[in-house]
Amino acid sequence: MDRRRILIVEGNAELRTVLSDALREQGHDVVTTGDRCEAVERDDLEDFDLIISDLAEYADSGVQIVSELKRKRLFVPIVVSSEEAQQAGIVKAFKLGAANYLRKPYDHDELRSIVEKTLGYKLRFVEDLKVLPYVREHIEFELPSDISLMNGVLHYITERVAALGVIKPDASNLFIALDEAFVNAVKHGNRHDTQKLVRIIADLSTKEARFTIEDEGEGFNVGDIPDPLHNLIALQQARIKLGQAGARAVTVRGDRLAVTPIELDSVRAKRIRAEIPEALYESGKSQLSVRVPKDPAQRFPAIVRAADVLLSVTREAEAEAAAA
Repeated sequence: MDRRRILIVEGNAELRTVLSDALREQGHDVVTTGDRCEAVERDDLEDFDLIISDLAEYADSGVQIVSELKRKRLFVPIVVSSEEAQQAGIVKAFKLGAANYLRKPYDHDELRSIVEKTLGYKLRFVEDLKVLPYVREHIEFELPSDISLMNGVLHYITERVAALGVIKPDASNLFIALDEAFVNAVKHGNRHDTQKLVRIIADLSTKEARFTIEDEGEGFNVGDIPDPLHNLIALQQARIKLGQAGARAVTVRGDRLAVTPIELDSVRAKRIRAEIPEALYESGKSQLSVRVPKDPAQRFPAIVRAADVLLSVTREAEAEAAAA
C-alpha cells in the first residue's frame, strides 16, 4: 500500500494515539485532532485520502463530518468508528455516504484491512452525463451481524445503482433481493453473532450491477431458508395486484410497505384496517402504508396479503358503485 494522507478525528486522546501509531507503522502520513469543528473547517480536507472519525454520544460527530463533505461535494472516503451500541449514528452515517465502519476497541488487523480496502477506491459520485457512461464504481462494506445496520447501507447502494441509471427504484425489486441476502447472512450464516462480519460488495456501471454478500458462518442448508425466486415472484404478483388497485409506486423501506397513489374514502379505509389493523392511510399524500416484518419468511407473505386485501376492497367498492 502506497503512503497515503489520513485525518483522524477522535475525541479520546488515548484511542487517537493508538490509531495514529498503528497507521504510521503502516507507512501513512497521519494528522490527528480531537476537535470535530476544527476538522470540518479545515480548508485542505480534499487533500486527504481518507478520514477516520468517531461517533460521539454527545454530538453528531462523525455524521457531521460526512454531511459536511457531502455538502461541499468533496470526494474523500470516510470510515466511521464507534462502539456497536451506537447503531443509530452508524446508520445515519451510511445514509449520508460513509464508506466503511470500524469497531471499537480497535483491532490492528481489522484496522489494516479496512483502511487498505477503503483506500483501494476513492468513491467518486460522478453525475456528469458525458462522463457517466465510463464510470465504474466499486463499493465495499464490512459490517457486524446486526440487522439494524442494513437499512441505511442498502438504501445507499440502491441510490448509487439508480444514479447510474441501471434501475428505477420505484419499479425495482433490488432492495428486496439485497435485504433478503443480508438477513440470510446475519440470521442463517453468522447466527446473529455480532463478532462475525457480513461483507457487501457492489461493482457498478451504467450497464450492470453485480453484488456479492458474504458471511463468516460455518454454512447452512439452503433448503432450510425461503426460496428467494419464489419470494420475488410473489412480490411481483403483489405489485401487479397493487397496480390493479390503482397504485403506480410501491416501495419497501425498513419495516414499512408504502403504496401510492391510493384514493380511499373512509369506508374503504375502515375495511382495510379491519383486515390489517396496522395499516395507515394518509389522504394528503394519497398513500397507504403497512408495517411488514424484517424476517423475509414473514415479510413476503405480509406484502402479498396487503396486496390481496387492497385489491379485494377496491373491487368490492367498484361493484357496489356499479350496482348503485
